[in-house]
Amino acid sequence: MHLATERLDISPLTAAEAQAFADYRREPDVARYQSWHTDFSLADAEALIREQPRLGFPAAGEWVQYGLRLRSGTVSTLVGDVAVGADAAQPDTYELGVTLDPRHQGSGYAAEGLEAIIHGLMADHGAHRIVMQGDARNTAVLTLMRRLDLRHEGSVVEGDWFKGEWTTLERFALLRREWQAR
Repeated sequence: MHLATERLDISPLTAAEAQAFADYRREPDVARYQSWHTDFSLADAEALIREQPRLGFPAAGEWVQYGLRLRSGTVSTLVGDVAVGADAAQPDTYELGVTLDPRHQGSGYAAEGLEAIIHGLMADHGAHRIVMQGDARNTAVLTLMRRLDLRHEGSVVEGDWFKGEWTTLERFALLRREWQAR
């Protein structure tokens, strides 16, 4: 699967990007609300990239990390990634997550990449439902989900034991019919 926007090329991460991927995942402000820790290594990045499906969107129960790369210049610059997971139990249901290199945050790349992936899932892949969730303290990602016109479905108050503490998750979703009505 390959998507392109005005500023980004989007496709599964490659082995050549493993170092850059590992570098921004180790940043404390990046790892804070994510499932990994600041000790995310090059070997971890290489294993994740090697083990993910390489073609199309993921099948039920699979996850794929799609790299967000700047289109300008002759050298491809990885600015972040979008994780796309296909729900194992619910057909045509996908969960998205986004991570950006701190040097490229605040430039609209996350919204641009997510919009392209949402469009691809809905228009080309027949998705019925897309969900995202974020830690209630992560105001940047909550703002992003609202900017993408995802519907707030609710709060899971202190329902997630995460990195040694109870945290609250905010859940957002978009149905195909809602996307079509935009």
